[in-house]
Amino acid sequence: MQLLDRLEEIVGPKGILRDASDMGGYLTEWRDKYEGKALAVLLPKSTEEVSKIVTICAETNTSIVPQGGNTSLVGGSIPFISGDEVIISLKRMNAVREIDVEGGTLTVEAGCILADLQQKSEDLGFMFPLRIGSEGSCQIGGNISTNAGGVQVIHYGNTREQVLGLEVVLADGTVWDGLTNLRKDNTGYDLKQLFIGGEGTLGVITAAVVKMYPRPKYQQLAMVAIPDINAAVSVLGLARRLSGDQVTAIELIPRIAIDLVTKHVPNFADPMPEKYNWQVLIELSSSATEDLKGLMESILEAGFEEGIILDAIVPESLAQQGKLWALREEISGAQKPEGGSIKHDISVPIAKIAEFIERADAALQTVIPNFRPVTFGHIGDGNLHYNPLQPEGMEKHEFLDKWEEVSRTVHNLVHELQGSISAEHGIGRMKKNELKLYKSASELDMMRKIKNALDPNGIMNPGKLLPDL
Repeated sequence: MQLLDRLEEIVGPKGILRDASDMGGYLTEWRDKYEGKALAVLLPKSTEEVSKIVTICAETNTSIVPQGGNTSLVGGSIPFISGDEVIISLKRMNAVREIDVEGGTLTVEAGCILADLQQKSEDLGFMFPLRIGSEGSCQIGGNISTNAGGVQVIHYGNTREQVLGLEVVLADGTVWDGLTNLRKDNTGYDLKQLFIGGEGTLGVITAAVVKMYPRPKYQQLAMVAIPDINAAVSVLGLARRLSGDQVTAIELIPRIAIDLVTKHVPNFADPMPEKYNWQVLIELSSSATEDLKGLMESILEAGFEEGIILDAIVPESLAQQGKLWALREEISGAQKPEGGSIKHDISVPIAKIAEFIERADAALQTVIPNFRPVTFGHIGDGNLHYNPLQPEGMEKHEFLDKWEEVSRTVHNLVHELQGSISAEHGIGRMKKNELKLYKSASELDMMRKIKNALDPNGIMNPGKLLPDL
């Protein structure tokens, strides 16, 4: 029996896509930077089906690309053009298996959409703190596989901190049941950590135990104009001290980002009364302090006195707060109509954020004169989205031809400042060979040994994460 017929026996005729026309949405990423081909897309409904699929793929040495919501920004979920891989989409595995209210956990399947997981937590009187722009389509299995970040990392940590246990189908089809909800388990290697951030190169995550947190009763937002980038870090420190560390998000927003959103996205106006070069969006959350608005105003008053705040707006309603958050989330999409954008997802020590921005802007002006820096992101964890936008009047292809030189300039500076070339988006296809430049030989050797031990035939998402030999 042919390979695809054997696989169809497992998932049924509705669980396999063979025609290229049916596979379209699984073969490209939203940035249109990566496009591939596949033997088929498989849509299993259970861990047992995933195990059987992987067992056959191991027997036939068929490569597997695990795929969640396909919101990857580094090509990690896209097959290569060779067309000899199968995609395993977890979208039909989206059940909530267990609810533990007393322990504050949910056991969910990997295909659960993040927004649905957030809503389920809300319905139970809790919250799930992972907040990212793609939450309406991304899946928790992909979030775990890439160790997604988001706007609340400053308070709750990355996805890695939200996971207590995993269920994983290994490269030979074996199912590892690590679905524990224990908060403490000091019995050796923490095996789940191998798969969190592993980008599907070691196994297929099929389910997870995730933490829920008490839902804050009160939240208050403010958009604050600051004189320079150093002031953003100072505002962060001030807000944390005066609030008793109730800062749950703080986002850096440049003038150009507001201009692009108001230009290209309907129903958005500049929220600030005057035009300032830099703004930060600050969120406070609490279940104990009802008067967060008064607390926020105290922080703003102290900032005015210290000269690190120039102006501020404090929304009066949840709807107004939501509009400010929506503006922040529209920044990525608002760059598209302006032409080419060379994306960077980097992190540096918080104290070096201003130095990075100033030096990166100066260095790239010698590479691409008059480029437009769109720099925004998560001040509280040092994660910046540094996106050089093509100069006005320059052809897009001419600008994008500079991608490698621009990225090398940015990443060399990040490395010099003891930062990371990938803060929350992962490595995928885009950055795998850059790891040779920025990770030590011993680190790469350990990574390859782990890969060879768990996937000796190299069928799990090959060509991703690890550098080419």
